[in-house]
Amino acid sequence: MPQATAQIPFIPNLQPPNLRSSDSDNRTVTGWVYLDGRRLFQITAPRANITERLENIQQNLNQISQNYFQNPDANLDVQVKTENGLPVIYVNNRQLMTITDQDARLRQVDALTLAKQISESLQEQLEQAKQEREPEFLVRQGAIAVGCGLTILAISWGLTQWKNRSQRNSIQQQLASATASPTARPITLQLNQQQQSHIQEVQKRLHQITQIGIWGGGGLFLLGLFPYTRSLQLGIFLGLQIPVKLGAVAIGTYVAVRLSYVLIDRFTSAFVSSSALLTPETSERLQLRVSTISGVTKSIVTIVWLGVGILFALVSLGIDVVPLLAGAGLVGVAVSLASQNLIKDAINGFLIILEDQYALGDVISVGTVGGLVENLNLRMTQVRDAEGRLITIPNSEIKIVANLSSRWSRADLTIPVDYQTDIDKALNLIKKVALDMDNDPEWQHKIVETPQVLGIDNFGDRGLLIRVWIKTQPLKQWDVAREFRRRLKIALDHAGISIPVPQQTIWVNDAQMLVSPESRVKDEHSTVNGH
Repeated sequence: MPQATAQIPFIPNLQPPNLRSSDSDNRTVTGWVYLDGRRLFQITAPRANITERLENIQQNLNQISQNYFQNPDANLDVQVKTENGLPVIYVNNRQLMTITDQDARLRQVDALTLAKQISESLQEQLEQAKQEREPEFLVRQGAIAVGCGLTILAISWGLTQWKNRSQRNSIQQQLASATASPTARPITLQLNQQQQSHIQEVQKRLHQITQIGIWGGGGLFLLGLFPYTRSLQLGIFLGLQIPVKLGAVAIGTYVAVRLSYVLIDRFTSAFVSSSALLTPETSERLQLRVSTISGVTKSIVTIVWLGVGILFALVSLGIDVVPLLAGAGLVGVAVSLASQNLIKDAINGFLIILEDQYALGDVISVGTVGGLVENLNLRMTQVRDAEGRLITIPNSEIKIVANLSSRWSRADLTIPVDYQTDIDKALNLIKKVALDMDNDPEWQHKIVETPQVLGIDNFGDRGLLIRVWIKTQPLKQWDVAREFRRRLKIALDHAGISIPVPQQTIWVNDAQMLVSPESRVKDEHSTVNGH
């Protein structure tokens, strides 16, 4: 017969008593008595006495069970005796507990009937516990434990292989999709990549959680196979109740956020790819807006799911959220009054996105600053200027904005030529260079319309100023203008037409100023000698 000294002692305060009435120390609470991690019966006592009574009964039961388990030939004798008008349970002539009227009222029976019920359950459970300590039972449970361990290992290995295979298939599908549709819009490819990334992230986290659940649940199951470790199983289970609940809420919130991202990317990708909804004039602009709308929508969805997750976490902890929601409403009003600028930022940011004033990837000018829009949300706009500085502008401060890349752009060029140049020849040459560039396959997709040579725009100090307009794709006006200037310089050099430098002509009308200094000195000397 194995010794019972290897049994892990029971921890009596693993499960807090249940509340039954008011918050005073005289309120009635309940608690459970355990044997080898199994619930035996429930007792009742005032809050001030429940812990002491549970410890006394649990200590008596542990001593009785150990004496019974250590003696192979001992018989189990459970009796109910009456002392001071209350039934008392004895096990092998050792007092276990007294049944009180409060215990009887909890079960809605009289005290004697309750004592008989507890004694019968105790007789059965002690005999079963002794049988579970027999070598035959322990060997059988050991074989079950080995089989369960191998099963857990096989399931974990299978899940890992399935995850790796799914990742390989996903990568192959992405490569096949990119190869099969080389003409797909860049924003569509980007959204599809983001969608696959979110799906892979969800699969990765779910795989990790599943592995933790398999090994953790399997470990707890193995602890419950043996009477010596069943109390440890109960302690771990009760101790992890709150962390497990909070972890489940956190995981559920995370998965919900990621799946929402997937749905947003899928919807926007389908919207961009729909030829029925897009025209050549609006397609480029819509692709620019997609990143902005998608990012803002994801931010809003994240905030909503975080709020829902916090509420579920409070509910899982047993906290009444109705008063908290009422208080949160009052706090929200106070915060809104104290943060009016934030509300203005959010409203103006919403209108900017709704009215498509600008989007991510646009080049804008706001007051004295401007640059490429790198980040846009409901509160602020961040632009990167030509010197690489990241400028943050609150949306409420944006009153007048100049969008340099909305739907199309224009290269506005002023070409100076000398006053003595054959103007018709110069105009024809500039027009020829512009048309040749428009017909160049490398540049024709960047130039939206045929370039316009407007003619002589002004008479300047550098010469005649000829104005040229070239309508381009958004953000392509600077590239087109640089290339056009390079080609025009080469063409002007070949034609012998020079680009003038600033020059001035001075006219002198005073006759005295026209006489040379030497003549003026000679005349003055002759006048002196003659005098």
